[in-house]
Amino acid sequence: MKAIITVIGKDKSGIIAKVSTKLAENDVNIEDISQTIMQEYFTMVMLVDISNTKLDFTKFVSELKELGNSIGVDIYVQHEDIFNSMHKI
Repeated sequence: MKAIITVIGKDKSGIIAKVSTKLAENDVNIEDISQTIMQEYFTMVMLVDISNTKLDFTKFVSELKELGNSIGVDIYVQHEDIFNSMHKI
């Protein structure tokens, strides 16, 4: 099982570290990552493997949203199946 995680917000130090630490704590493996800074805005997209996490998907999403709130960024999580369905023509 895989998910797409998007992180958007004003750039500040520690965003990648805090998000990746949260993922590691929950046995989520980062398979691919892309990040950029556009002027003062940070954007990151990750493809992660959620097969080994003990959290159900709803709790996983909730924990990442809480983390985003605490560090001042928006974190969105989509299950890979939903992401693929939304982007098929």
